[in-house]
Amino acid sequence: MVIRVENAEGLSLAQMQAVVEASESVRFAGGSKKEIYAWVQRALVQGEYARQGRQARGVVRAYLCKMTGKSMPQITRLIRQYRQTGEVRAVAYRRRRFARVYTEADVRLLAQVDRAHERLSGPATRRILAREYEVYGRTEYTRLAGISAAHLYNLRGRPDYRKVAAYQESTRPAPVCIGERRRPDPQGRPGYLRVDTVHQGDWEGRKGVYHLNSVDAVTQWEVVGCAPKISEAYLIPVFTAILEQYPFVILGLHFDNGSEFINYRMRELLEKLAVEFTKSRALHSTDNALVEGKNGAIIRKHMGYGHIPGEHATRIQDFYIRYFNPYLNFHRPCGFATVTEDARGKRRRVYRAADYATPYEKLRSLPSAGVQLQAGWSWERLEQTVRACSDTEFAERLRQAKAKLLRECKVESPVPPRWE
Repeated sequence: MVIRVENAEGLSLAQMQAVVEASESVRFAGGSKKEIYAWVQRALVQGEYARQGRQARGVVRAYLCKMTGKSMPQITRLIRQYRQTGEVRAVAYRRRRFARVYTEADVRLLAQVDRAHERLSGPATRRILAREYEVYGRTEYTRLAGISAAHLYNLRGRPDYRKVAAYQESTRPAPVCIGERRRPDPQGRPGYLRVDTVHQGDWEGRKGVYHLNSVDAVTQWEVVGCAPKISEAYLIPVFTAILEQYPFVILGLHFDNGSEFINYRMRELLEKLAVEFTKSRALHSTDNALVEGKNGAIIRKHMGYGHIPGEHATRIQDFYIRYFNPYLNFHRPCGFATVTEDARGKRRRVYRAADYATPYEKLRSLPSAGVQLQAGWSWERLEQTVRACSDTEFAERLRQAKAKLLRECKVESPVPPRWE
């Protein structure tokens, strides 16, 4: 049977009964719960539900279930609401909440205390609140006197607290699980490098170049590079070029805790090379002291303190590869201390005349079994580099090339800083 419904909420009981008994699936297509509830209310009003008998009410219930698609208990609840209040509407859901113990006045009072004492720790502030009530008898602190330290921090996080007590908190460093925090132990083997950066200063808003310095802990073999900026995109290519200039295999790298080195790109590079990755420890300034000493004794001595614009980084990098790094490793002697230990365990470093040698001479003095040269390097090639020019002749070439480089770079403010 086909039933045409023009006004579904205004049907007679017979028509409602016919709809209920129909085999076709008939239901009310409402856009929202609010529309369905409004239609149910109109159907109950026009059908005069309150005046109907028991049998007629059952027909209306069944008709409403059929049209709305809701269950009989749901329709029963809607009808009960209609009979009690005269309308059918959705009740807003309210989450069950615990009773509020501390009022807005208590939160403002806590903010005043924190502002006066410049925000002490939770336990200290809790003790102040208790003393205000117990010792000084101030009744407005009655509830705050028994607050716990944990809930005190909860009140400090409330929006009404932050409106009263503005508190500036310094940025907290986030721990980064990259690298092992310890001092490397070369055990007399070359290949364990200390790495650091030296900035050539700023001038009128222009960034200077960054020198990337690396020193081997055993032989003091030193290779320096130059980058226009300190970001990873610039440092990684320069750092890769530095590693290729070492004749022996790199076994470990040690950095300070700067973000230019402690990052995921650097970790990926070292994992690819199978190199040990360590970083300096807190309160251990000597972990990276070797390269930091070289920063002043070599880089600052030769490149000075004046500003060198970042666009000259490529030119300086070429100077380092052709002149500076060969001079440091083949023609400039370094001091290698003789360490003695007394009966009390105190270590003492002594530099004797025989302890001075170039990094190449120190490398040749090591047992051959402990030195592993990189691919493309040989002792014959290293010996040819040493014999090609004397120490003084190469130093003169270096001086002339450096003077030409600094003239082309137009170094600003060449006067070094005065420390008082």
